[in-house]
Amino acid sequence: MKDKVRRGGRNQAKTDVVGGTEAATVKRDDDTSFPVKIQGAGVEQFELQVHGFWLVQDAVMNLLSRDEVCPRSNFTLSLAGASLDPLTHMQSVKGLKPGAIVRLVEEPYTARSARHHLARVLALLRASGPRDALRDGRSPSILETLTHTQTQEPNGKNLKRSLSNTKTETASQDGAPPDYLLPGSSDRPLMALLPNSSQAEVPSFVKDLSLSCWNPPPGHRKLQGDFLYITVVTMEGRRSDITSSPKGFFLNRSTEEVFDPRPVQSTPVYHCFTDLLCHISPAFKQTFASLRNRHQQLPVEMTPTPYHTLCWLGPPCASRTHRNTFNGLVVDEQLANQGTDWNEELQAARDLPQSSLEERLQRERALLQVNSAFVKTVVQAVEPVMEGFVEPVNGNPDDPAFLWGGVFMSQGAANPEFGGEKGRRAAQRLELRGVQAYSDLEHLQGLHTLPTAIVDYRGVRLSAQGLAPGLGGSETDQENSPASRGLLYGVNAGPQESPHRRRLLELLAHSAKALSLQRHVVVAPSGHQVPLFTSVDSQGLLGADGRFYLLDVFRTFPTDANFCPESEAVSEAQENCEEDSSVCVKEGWPEDYKSDSGLPRRFTHNLCRLRPELMKAFVQHKHARFSQCVRDKLNEEGGFEECATASDARAKEAVRAACKEVGSLSDIIFEMRFNPSTFSPGVVTPSAESSPNQLQERLLREAAAFIVTHQIPAFLEFCLQSDEAPIDGASLKQALHHRGVNLRYLGHVIRAIKSSEQKERLRHIMRLVVGEILMRSTRRVFNSFLQGVDIPSLAAAVSHFLCCLLAPQHATPPTAEDSKKKSRRRGRGPGAAESTPWSMLTGAELWNLVCQDAVDTYNISDDLGSGVTQLVELHGFQKISLLREFCLKTGVQLRLRDYVFDSQSKAPISPDDILNIFPVVKHLNMPTADASKAMEAAQTSIQKGMLDQAHEHLKEAGYLFSRVCDDLHPEASYCHTLMAKVAFLEGKIAEARSVQLKAVVISERVLGFDHPNTIQQYTFLAVYLHAGGETVLAQKCLLRARLMLLTIHGEDHPYMATLDSCLGLMMTGAQAAQFLKNALKINTSFFGPSNIYTALSQHLLAQWMCSQGDYRSAMSHEKEALTAFTLMFGEDHAQTRHSAEFLSNITKQAVKVERSLRQAATEASEHPVECITPSSDTIQEQMVLVTGIKRIAYSNKFLEFKQRHKEIKAAVTKELLSKLSQEPLIPDPLEEAGKSENKGTGNGHGAENGGSPAVIATENQQEEETGKTSTSVLANGHESDPEGKTQVDEPSVAGSDTKASAAVKSEANNQNGLGGAVSKPPLNKGTWADVVSKSPVANGTENKHAAVNGVSVNGAAEE
Repeated sequence: MKDKVRRGGRNQAKTDVVGGTEAATVKRDDDTSFPVKIQGAGVEQFELQVHGFWLVQDAVMNLLSRDEVCPRSNFTLSLAGASLDPLTHMQSVKGLKPGAIVRLVEEPYTARSARHHLARVLALLRASGPRDALRDGRSPSILETLTHTQTQEPNGKNLKRSLSNTKTETASQDGAPPDYLLPGSSDRPLMALLPNSSQAEVPSFVKDLSLSCWNPPPGHRKLQGDFLYITVVTMEGRRSDITSSPKGFFLNRSTEEVFDPRPVQSTPVYHCFTDLLCHISPAFKQTFASLRNRHQQLPVEMTPTPYHTLCWLGPPCASRTHRNTFNGLVVDEQLANQGTDWNEELQAARDLPQSSLEERLQRERALLQVNSAFVKTVVQAVEPVMEGFVEPVNGNPDDPAFLWGGVFMSQGAANPEFGGEKGRRAAQRLELRGVQAYSDLEHLQGLHTLPTAIVDYRGVRLSAQGLAPGLGGSETDQENSPASRGLLYGVNAGPQESPHRRRLLELLAHSAKALSLQRHVVVAPSGHQVPLFTSVDSQGLLGADGRFYLLDVFRTFPTDANFCPESEAVSEAQENCEEDSSVCVKEGWPEDYKSDSGLPRRFTHNLCRLRPELMKAFVQHKHARFSQCVRDKLNEEGGFEECATASDARAKEAVRAACKEVGSLSDIIFEMRFNPSTFSPGVVTPSAESSPNQLQERLLREAAAFIVTHQIPAFLEFCLQSDEAPIDGASLKQALHHRGVNLRYLGHVIRAIKSSEQKERLRHIMRLVVGEILMRSTRRVFNSFLQGVDIPSLAAAVSHFLCCLLAPQHATPPTAEDSKKKSRRRGRGPGAAESTPWSMLTGAELWNLVCQDAVDTYNISDDLGSGVTQLVELHGFQKISLLREFCLKTGVQLRLRDYVFDSQSKAPISPDDILNIFPVVKHLNMPTADASKAMEAAQTSIQKGMLDQAHEHLKEAGYLFSRVCDDLHPEASYCHTLMAKVAFLEGKIAEARSVQLKAVVISERVLGFDHPNTIQQYTFLAVYLHAGGETVLAQKCLLRARLMLLTIHGEDHPYMATLDSCLGLMMTGAQAAQFLKNALKINTSFFGPSNIYTALSQHLLAQWMCSQGDYRSAMSHEKEALTAFTLMFGEDHAQTRHSAEFLSNITKQAVKVERSLRQAATEASEHPVECITPSSDTIQEQMVLVTGIKRIAYSNKFLEFKQRHKEIKAAVTKELLSKLSQEPLIPDPLEEAGKSENKGTGNGHGAENGGSPAVIATENQQEEETGKTSTSVLANGHESDPEGKTQVDEPSVAGSDTKASAAVKSEANNQNGLGGAVSKPPLNKGTWADVVSKSPVANGTENKHAAVNGVSVNGAAEE
């Protein structure tokens, strides 16, 4: 991505997301980039593009990553003989101008910098091979294997041809797809999931490289500057000893038998270690030169990801690929001994200034780097802690605490009040969520939280935090006075008054307002009343560093009354309330709630809290009720307009009544806050708080019931309408959390599906929910199972557990004779394995444990069946999908091979298949605020049809993402996806293809090579490749997407119809019909016959049959499509008209063919049948339509709204002309805004030769109040209906069975890993109640496709 981003546009000054001054600053900084020449330090002269906003140390870091410099290190920059200060901005350096010569000056080494240089050398020599990512448990990028080919030069050297050079490839190179990718196949080969990389294997540089046996240097040699002694054995077989010193590296005279550290005569001292190796080994010099000339990957492919993305598959031959030549050279820094102060690092980054855009970018990058390094240290620390290499720092055997690498790790005490072991795990998870909530508060500097993460490893969950700063006061003061210990806030703080406490309370009050938390009063154990802005457990401290810290925030969010014991007791009393049902309703529970839902009930722990997404959605729901209530009250008092205009007592009374009705804290404005201490056991409140407490109890019950009565049905409705419903457990979890539904409600989702009339169409969701329940219960059983396994038996125990789960026929306990044979074979005495408890586990016993956990946690009874075999038959599960989910949840890595679970002769999984168990880490997510704001502006421009302006905003967002996280972020993947779509719609096919390539790599490396979002990215890439004429590669991408979807879910999913439709359009012959028929079958089963997806499939199949001359069958399918279009759009819609025209052409052609056949029969001759074949442009447009890049504009509400607006405007104009005939007419601001917006859009005609048409704007559209440009795409690939709308990734397709709005597509993107950046709702004219209250975010989830200028994306006018 280029650092220099073009900005501007005619209306840019009004819509720039970073503000006019800051945007100009960024532009000036970008304009100050210029090239300089780099010389010195033994490198050939080259040019470096520097930026004015860089510090000198930024230029040094950039040079360290350049191939011309690597692996050199420990140098400074000089200009005209003067050294440059590392903290000076490049634009402030005197004499630095374009073309200036900057020299690298080698600096003397220290012991630390010498080790750092050797580490860089090792990193270069260990250049990542094809299987290194799998070996380390990192998700690899597979795109390179599809987009690069190997060719031979005349001299025999291998050359890589990138995707940009393969545009003339033909389909004859590959042939037909394999059988396992055809519709109906049940084979799921894992070997095809991770194909062999086209990268060459890493060559051998030396035979051995290790620390010398004479290391470390003796005292008298240390005084002379010796740091390390290194032994190298070259490929020629020469053994040499090397000394590391301040000047560099040189050969010494030591041998294996004699220690002689003196330098070898006539051998110079080399500042770079590789220069010395090139001097002593010609083979190393030749191999190293080939390494420097190797194919260069994109930075996004090489840069390490901020966080570890787990890969559940490892190398197929791990034992043979483990050899590491450089294991003996241990030069990594000992983190455990150094102990970085992670808290100080994080707080220093948070305290960085934020006044300008450049400062915010540097702050966000620093936060990401610190948090990434902290999480990496946590991963490194958990293994030695679990294996007993780290001694506890406390004397509590029930709750041992450990300190490693500056990370404080503890398991936490199992508090019976919270629910024992499950409550302890929930507290750790909620603590992380609370810290995230306070960390996300913008513009609230001064309130700090500790760096926090939780890690699950080998069945144990550990909390990891940075060390809290030391507290002031002596030991005696700490025992006697909370204030002396720095405790300023909390139940145990005691009554005190100080400036520090007042400042802390001020910060907490601001944070409570942002988090919708209510100030409340509780009674402390000492008897005095304590005002709180947080939960009762939280403590506010003044650290020794002078910062305010908030600890113990695990109960920050309100209690979930559906699973609260106190709420359950009230509900029992509610059941007896039969005489006056209104009293029961006022308590907060709906009528018959207990009998219908079985709630409230007790959960397995007592820490069930509401999610913040649910709180936002509930507040929005309450606000809608508040507005409607005010309107109803005013209508009863004489009319809304009259009361709102008069602003008399009737309006005030209406607002007060509405506030009381919805439970607002204020009686004059809408204000909704929640008490986190309500329903908390052990909390005592004063009697004066009884009325607010009753109101809070009512609100929490209503919020809890809102999940079951609104959010779960809304989720299922979304799944019914969208072809991008959740695909695996991760996307299901994200979709539910997006609506604020906790996973403990999975059992209620099952009940809702069973009671739905559309349960057959929700079978894929039922499959996912049951599978998620199964895997989560299995994980809890697995965690307990691992506690009784010693380390040498881990692989055997894990493989035995998986066999018990997925192949119970091979999970019988070993007999005594088998144990004796195995023991003798391994060289142990007989009976050594007889007494291991884990080996006695059977499949039936494991299934009983899993089912019991599912009943206790999710309150389901017979949904899991009697075993895995019945479960597979009942719900259509794939065992390979269950295996993948298990590995991703537990961190188990399996050997890459094809697993057969139905074999009766051999166990499907053996101990050799268990390669590793990796830690599963949950960590804080650092903000990317400015990039997200740019994304919001881009989405708003897209909704208005201003694609040029959207493209500029997206390029700006991409630039900001690259500055903060090097594009390795889920939001960056979505940004590039949207940028590629906009570029494609503007006819820039090459740019769309290039940007989408980057989006695929980011998704593979950050989310996972088989993540649902990656499947979608490959699909979009295939469309752009096909548009550029690269049909072979496009088919490869689609087939890979199909393979991944088959592996993680199976063929029975709506998105499979999208893939098959695209494949059917690309392929020819019988295979095209096979895919198109399968797409029609899937769409019909999930959406019914009268749906846009089914109608499109009918049309595509009819089109293919016309190309084969089968007009009779084509007529049948097109009639079905026409019937569906008529039901959805009406007879006057352009899509219906074009479908009717196509049917008419088919009919005429069928009659013509029939006549020719009769004539041929009469004349006894053969007449060829004429076929109707679609053009490549038509096929391309249909692929764009099928994949959702464009959507059919179906609704007439948008046109009706515009017509009403024109009538109202004409009436107002007429009235004004009659009253003010002598004065000029004031122009309509909406009309002017629409015109100005249209000026900034790129309005052109569609690209020729298969390109996608750009947006077409007409004069009539410019006169409309929304100023939206639009294009309606027809199923046959043509454009029509200029009063429709062009949409990017926002579906606007609805009919009798399809009412999906743009929010449906938004949630599909969110749940599959695309979510994040959202757009704010516009300020529009609302009710009078909107004026007296701040309208919260739509649906409480910050819907990115909110209405613009009062018109929703699907064209429906907002009320």
